[in-house]
Amino acid sequence: MKQILHRFFSMGLALLVLFSTVSLTVEKHYCGKVLIDASIFTEARKCGMGSGEASKGTAMEKSCCKDEIEVVKGQDELKRNGFDDLDFGNKLFISSFIYSFATLYESLPKQIIPHKDYSPPNLIFDIQLLDDVFLI
Repeated sequence: MKQILHRFFSMGLALLVLFSTVSLTVEKHYCGKVLIDASIFTEARKCGMGSGEASKGTAMEKSCCKDEIEVVKGQDELKRNGFDDLDFGNKLFISSFIYSFATLYESLPKQIIPHKDYSPPNLIFDIQLLDDVFLI
């Protein structure tokens, strides 16, 4: 159970670091106020009413279409703090906590059991039943 939780949390933290450093670009194409297409990895599909397709007889009119590009920027550098970056009070607390936690689980000295290899005699008769001696 402990190993499963450890793997679950380590995988979760790795995914958190991965997704916090990924940058995305979201392109949206609007025709008027209506969203025509939105894409993340490719260019957004156009509706065909762009300024390049204006009629030749009229002057260049203002296009009703517009493109929006949103950039979701991830972290460029991850800040790594070490033990040396802490102040003296935090260092003292962490070192005393680790020392007390490590000495909390000291193993007991190996005890010698003198009758470990002793095998009791085989009982052929139940002596208490034969002598009619019962504990009350």
